[in-house]
Amino acid sequence: MKTLSIPSAALCGLLPAAMAALLLVCPAAFPQEKPKPPAPKPNAKAPTGASRGPSNATGGSRGAPVGGATHNNAAPVGGATHNNAAPVGGASRGPGANPAGRGPVGGGNRGPEAGRSPNMAGGGGRGAGNAMNRPANMRTPAGGHAFNGRAGSATFDRSGHPRDIQARGMNIHHGPGGSRMIVADRPGGVRVVSYGRGYGYVQRPYAYRGVSYVSRTYYMNGVVYHSFYRPFLWGGIGLNVYAPGFFFAPAFYGWAYNPWVVPVVYGGWGWGGSPWYGYYGGWFSPYPRYLGPSFWLTDYLVSQSLMAAYQEQQAAAAAAAYNAPPPYDAPLSPQVKDLIAAEVQRQIALENSEAAAGAQSTPDPGSSGVARMLSDGQQHVFVVAAGLDVTSNTGGECFVTEGDVLQLRGVVPPGQPANLTVLASKGQDCPRGSLVQVQVSDLQDMQNHMRETIDQGMSSLQKQQGQGGIPPAPAQANAAPQQTAYAAIAPPPDPNVQTELTQQTQEADQAEREVLQEAGSASGPSDPSTPSALPPPMPPGTGPAPAPARKVTMGMSVDEVVAAWGQPKDIVDLGNKKIYVYDSLKFTFTNGKLTSAQ
Repeated sequence: MKTLSIPSAALCGLLPAAMAALLLVCPAAFPQEKPKPPAPKPNAKAPTGASRGPSNATGGSRGAPVGGATHNNAAPVGGATHNNAAPVGGASRGPGANPAGRGPVGGGNRGPEAGRSPNMAGGGGRGAGNAMNRPANMRTPAGGHAFNGRAGSATFDRSGHPRDIQARGMNIHHGPGGSRMIVADRPGGVRVVSYGRGYGYVQRPYAYRGVSYVSRTYYMNGVVYHSFYRPFLWGGIGLNVYAPGFFFAPAFYGWAYNPWVVPVVYGGWGWGGSPWYGYYGGWFSPYPRYLGPSFWLTDYLVSQSLMAAYQEQQAAAAAAAYNAPPPYDAPLSPQVKDLIAAEVQRQIALENSEAAAGAQSTPDPGSSGVARMLSDGQQHVFVVAAGLDVTSNTGGECFVTEGDVLQLRGVVPPGQPANLTVLASKGQDCPRGSLVQVQVSDLQDMQNHMRETIDQGMSSLQKQQGQGGIPPAPAQANAAPQQTAYAAIAPPPDPNVQTELTQQTQEADQAEREVLQEAGSASGPSDPSTPSALPPPMPPGTGPAPAPARKVTMGMSVDEVVAAWGQPKDIVDLGNKKIYVYDSLKFTFTNGKLTSAQ
């Protein structure tokens, strides 16, 4: 069997991808760098018969993705047909065991070398970017209200449920599906982020050759592991960009990038009896055959995201929400998965270029993070890594959840939120086709999650090559991954991570209870899954009467307008643009100055 390879130099500088959480420390910790211009795409010619012409998400033009191989609904080699409706809880697609290297979700295979992060669906890179943008200036949901008291402050949605709470030095964010994230900053630049019961990470800053890094000790399902990130300042926004803990051999990146000569029917997923697949099987099903590693890795990425979402809810004692699958808007289509596969190839090419610089080098966060992706004019695809509330084109908000797919729309100016189209949604809130605004830190989280999961998936591929239908890799591709120098000198994993996460969760329970009781709750929740008697939202028009109207002029500050008109009924926060809604007028402020009144 002939194996195609691509020269490392040809891959250098291809489109970046990464995902990590926002680190709110002093700006000096974030080097201000400009993204490098993208390099030409590698010359990766597909084998005859492998490229079937991709179809885009909207059924439009059929441009070939990187590497040239895509799926369609034609019958694969061996007669199997593509079926997007795999039976829920149906027969296993292979042996019952999960593939090797699946990490905490699959039960704890951590991979062969020090510094490797296991399956990122166990939490790696899921980050705290969304909640961490909010606490300093908590955004009141459309139709909701805010509360400030002695115990702390809180915002509530239109149904009276808490969204964000600040108390006891912690920021508590309630997301989609009953999820809850708790963020606390501690002396020495230490940050503790917990999700649910005893799951999350402890983050510590360190330096390698004068370059700032952060190291995270993750804990999930009894497994402790490490991930690494490099701080980066883009348009005034602090990002943590994924820094691989290890690099594969150049020949392996070439093998993982190129299509396989013969399409593969893989029988090793073993999801048939898994509870998470019984829940999500009506929305997601694997490809019936794989034209190359990028398609296999696409199914790996999506499955790990969904598996983690299910397990996180279980860990948060919110399993009641999973008794029956919700009505899905539409299954995740092969066309959208093809777009994810093309993005996966870009990430493989990116890491190959970083690996070519050597394990002693420091990755450039301006080149490998979202900064370049937001400026190269391409419609990059992002897979949602954690439930997220976003701003919709209607001016309100909606939720996207793990595994949903977003596509970038145009170039994003530095410091601004990004406009994206929802390509795939489970239909629980943001429907397919919606236009949404997403904070750049959240996109960085998604990109980090993609890269981390791809690395874990490639580790699994390397172990399984030559088995279960996967073609064998060339001998030089099987060299053991090499640990990066900045990972080797990082602080050791926090030995008390489980205790710290558990204690923080308990403290957050008490802090939340105190704030909600002061806000008027009869009994605040001790857990996000516990029903609570929350203060009802204020009926329209029952807030403080506005001051007598005075003349307003363009350029007035927010405070000047509020002094004239009183507090608004609602505030739509679009980053540097905010809309204050009154009974008869809407005032639009850009960078804190009045630019429109209508």
